[in-house]
Amino acid sequence: MPKLWHRLIRGASAQVLQRKDLTPEARTGREGEEAAYWHLRERGFIMVARNYRPEGLRGEIDMIGWDGDTIVFVEVKTRQSAAVRAPEAAVDRDKEKNVIAAAREYRRRAHCASAPCRFDVVSVEMLPGGKQIEHFRDAFR
Repeated sequence: MPKLWHRLIRGASAQVLQRKDLTPEARTGREGEEAAYWHLRERGFIMVARNYRPEGLRGEIDMIGWDGDTIVFVEVKTRQSAAVRAPEAAVDRDKEKNVIAAAREYRRRAHCASAPCRFDVVSVEMLPGGKQIEHFRDAFR
């Protein structure tokens, strides 16, 4: 059963990436988020939400998952090349503030405010030979 479930999820993801209305940048971003999602799942994360955007706030959280008993808010940055700037360098202080505010609201609504939490960044570089993924744990410290 789990293999069927994985095939169904990957199939649905492939359909999203094939949408004609996505700009090349949006397609790259979606592909990077998809790669980050599977990367984290393969490392034991239990993913519970994607693209969480609370009403009335500017922040969006790319992914939310559990790593053991810790709730993890994940920001994914994807680039075609790191020649100009590494993907993770795009997470500036304003982005951190927005993600933290959105995470505070999520924790309140999900009734998990007492659980330990952290903020991770996953950097995805789309290289000619494939994707390079780097996971930065506790990146907002």
